[in-house]
Amino acid sequence: MPKADAESPQAPVDPRLLRYASASRGFFVAIAAIALAQTVVIVAFAWLLTRAITSAIDGMPVAELAPTLGWLAAVVAVRAALLWAREAVAARAAARVQTQLRSALVAAVGALGPEWLAARGSASLAITAGRGLDALEAYFGRYLPQLVQTVVATPLILVVMWWQDWISGLTVLLTLPLIPVFMVLIGLATRSVQQRQWQTLQHLASRFADTVQGLSTLKVFGRQHRAAASVERVTDQYRRETMRVLRVSFLSGFTLEFLASISVAIVAVSIGFRLIDGALTLAVGLFVLLLAPEAYLPLRQVGVQFHAAAEGVAATEDVFAVLDAARASKGSAAGSADSHSPVPEPHPAVPELVEGRLVVRDLRVHRGGGMLPPLSFSARPGTVTLLEGPSGAGKSSVFAALRGAAAFDGTAELGGADVRALAPSQWLAWAGQQPGLLAGTIAGNVTLGDPAPDTAAVSRALDLACAQALDPALELGVQGAGLSGGQAQRVAVARAIYRHLRGLAPVVALDEPSSALDAQTEARLWRGIRSLADEGATVLLISHRTSARAIADTVVHLEPSEVPA
Repeated sequence: MPKADAESPQAPVDPRLLRYASASRGFFVAIAAIALAQTVVIVAFAWLLTRAITSAIDGMPVAELAPTLGWLAAVVAVRAALLWAREAVAARAAARVQTQLRSALVAAVGALGPEWLAARGSASLAITAGRGLDALEAYFGRYLPQLVQTVVATPLILVVMWWQDWISGLTVLLTLPLIPVFMVLIGLATRSVQQRQWQTLQHLASRFADTVQGLSTLKVFGRQHRAAASVERVTDQYRRETMRVLRVSFLSGFTLEFLASISVAIVAVSIGFRLIDGALTLAVGLFVLLLAPEAYLPLRQVGVQFHAAAEGVAATEDVFAVLDAARASKGSAAGSADSHSPVPEPHPAVPELVEGRLVVRDLRVHRGGGMLPPLSFSARPGTVTLLEGPSGAGKSSVFAALRGAAAFDGTAELGGADVRALAPSQWLAWAGQQPGLLAGTIAGNVTLGDPAPDTAAVSRALDLACAQALDPALELGVQGAGLSGGQAQRVAVARAIYRHLRGLAPVVALDEPSSALDAQTEARLWRGIRSLADEGATVLLISHRTSARAIADTVVHLEPSEVPA
């Protein structure tokens, strides 16, 4: 996934937030209005408190002080209400922005296609869409409101102080820039360590997902302990990065508090000396002294809350990178169309392709830094086309190209339509070497993506896939937990067959569907696949088993010498 430079300067608010999350626009308007009201309340509170104290010192009776104290209590209540309103607005905005960005992220991944996704870690993308966007709550709930409060409140309070006592106003004006200077320096350090922590978390997620996925293989070869040790090392690295972030956060908080305290102390000393020599009245001095901390507070809190929001900021950068890539891809596709690119524009609907022939001519799949040798074959409805050859010859890469997960040169047409102009889900039913099952029932896995599941078709698909003994209502765990490897593989094959039976895919592509089956079950599976083809399906089959030749109408052999070194 693209990463921003950890040392590059960053605007307080990324303009792309307003572009990709429309809910943030109304949030800024509402939070600015609340910040203005809070500033007025702060000034009113300082003035009323000053009046109450000076009146009490002058000996004013309690009865005459009652209205001032009443107004003071009302101002305190209004200030509390405004704080509640700010929290409520921020929480609602954060929830809406999270929803919008997640939806935009899913749409962007869909637009970029499986080829783009295959080159990136799905685990790190899941972390970004999950925990990363969840961290926006701190960004919207603490950092952005405090940032707006600084922009609105600090200048207004400074103007009021200057109006009442220009010396105190000038002191604040001269000392105030010290806080932003240190904030920038601290922010650069914080951003760097936060980015490293975020990248380590994504690395940990990817490593853990890969380890769990290959755990059975690792256990067979006695390498599970080494894999566990690797995950433990990354976890320990994440712990160290987290502690480094906390250390920087605490030190920066101390620094900002120290600077603000020193600045307020300078104002207080100046007021004290002028009160002694009579150059300043008690009312003005107390009023300005009460406002001085409020002038520094918003800016100080921005620095403090930046750390709480840093994880959300890092996640949004990853999300924006994906959304920018989708926009660039869309613009590139439009530009390619204008320049007569050989890649056609997507069709709004799939034509009647069930009787169409799949024709592949000089297909060269991009793999790594090179390309596989050209491959040509033709598969018509009612036939089984077998792709065979040693491991690494590029058989699965051909399937990846057809389903849009790998780039290729040459042509691949179905019924005269370029397959690159069609969504794979509209014409291809595919079962890969990894079953890719989800938590839920077996029936739910078989009918995945069908808005109106057909119970009879589920039973037929399971029967053709030699999985009729499995209960469609059986609940599975994550990644199909509860089934053996062979059973999970047959459910995946049944899912592909079901899509064809429902008329959703004229072509069925099966990648090593019998690799985990015994000879007897494999023979039954071949018979099921043959009967599916006899009923009109275009079947593409990859298998190392020589027994697959018995049901094949066409055999396409890939030699190991054809794979570039």
